[in-house]
Amino acid sequence: MSSEYGHLNAVLLHKPGIEIERMTPANAEEALFSDILSKHIVDKEYASFAGVFEKWCKVYYVEDVLAQLMDNDDVRQYLVAQSCKLDGCEFLADQLMVHDSKQLAKELIEGVPFHGDTDPQQFKEARFTLKPLYNLFFTRDASSSVYNEVLINSMSFSVRQRETLIYRAIFEYYFSTKTFCGQAVNASARTEGGDVQVAGPDLLCVGEGIRTNHKGIMFLAEKFAKERPKFNILTQELPHKPDSFIHLDMVHTFLGSHQLMVYPPLLDKTGLFAGKATTLITCDNGNITTKEYSNMLEGLKACGMEMEPVLCGGYDTWYQDREQWHSGANFFALDDGKVIGYERNQRTIDSLNHAGFAVLDADEVCSGKVNMNDYSKFVVVFKASELPRAGGGARCMTMPINREK
Repeated sequence: MSSEYGHLNAVLLHKPGIEIERMTPANAEEALFSDILSKHIVDKEYASFAGVFEKWCKVYYVEDVLAQLMDNDDVRQYLVAQSCKLDGCEFLADQLMVHDSKQLAKELIEGVPFHGDTDPQQFKEARFTLKPLYNLFFTRDASSSVYNEVLINSMSFSVRQRETLIYRAIFEYYFSTKTFCGQAVNASARTEGGDVQVAGPDLLCVGEGIRTNHKGIMFLAEKFAKERPKFNILTQELPHKPDSFIHLDMVHTFLGSHQLMVYPPLLDKTGLFAGKATTLITCDNGNITTKEYSNMLEGLKACGMEMEPVLCGGYDTWYQDREQWHSGANFFALDDGKVIGYERNQRTIDSLNHAGFAVLDADEVCSGKVNMNDYSKFVVVFKASELPRAGGGARCMTMPINREK
């Protein structure tokens, strides 16, 4: 897998379960959400989103894969022991180990409620002895497909660290994929999947902000400097606030080999992006050098990629800010020039349409009324009011397993 836009053959998704109903106004901030979600509405929105992928490629669902893995005694014991250790509830491990595979998979995702008769009182206020994985439907963040390996990301917040255990097990034991992790080399290195974009065979684009730090980026540079004679990482410094800028893919995503979706201040270096550096890290036969560029377009051009920007929110700064807030720049490519994203960001969708993308309705795709294969270039739009409030979009919710390039 050498790009963000090669033909998608397989993807890993997670249907949001009752774990998202286990958020309250009191724990939403700890769970890294700015609001609580209605599962009843989320279910309908996610069904439309996932249905598009089921029409396009092979879809794996985390809960189903995890349940199968729980039949492996070694994997079961490791995940239970390490999950309980991270949440400080080691006493729970023996109880979980006797549960059947499907039930255990659900508990590792949805959490285990506090039981007053048996559990220490320190867990009473939180109501859960093993915490729910509220963010698991953002399958992109804890793992990243990078060429023929999977980067297990070193998450910046403890509430998400258990996710990496699940994804490491899935990729190593279910997909038999080689994994690597920055934290194994440098305990201070941080990376998250929303910041890591595979631009081409010898180029990554990586955001540096509140979730991915310089040490994490240098881990990637040093790894590829050892493995390849020539390699580049184009980095973009991100604002640390507000939360809508947590990852690079909230302001910059590839639509294909010659077009990308971008939040205009990222290119103009205005507003919160004033003074934010765009740096090309070049690895040449083991030597690492850096060079500053005016913006991502110029950096990509220096690497041989002439890209046409499509503007999130169009040309009006008011709508640029409004639509970026609800993941208006966050698209996922099914193939070169074939993408999916939120319908609600209408000016952004208009920009795509003006750039030659046919606008297809997800529900019509799912019902079979519209065939994506009839179009050479398209954006599938799906209706969503609750999902955007979680702070992510189509790319955040997808982990590509296999692309043709």
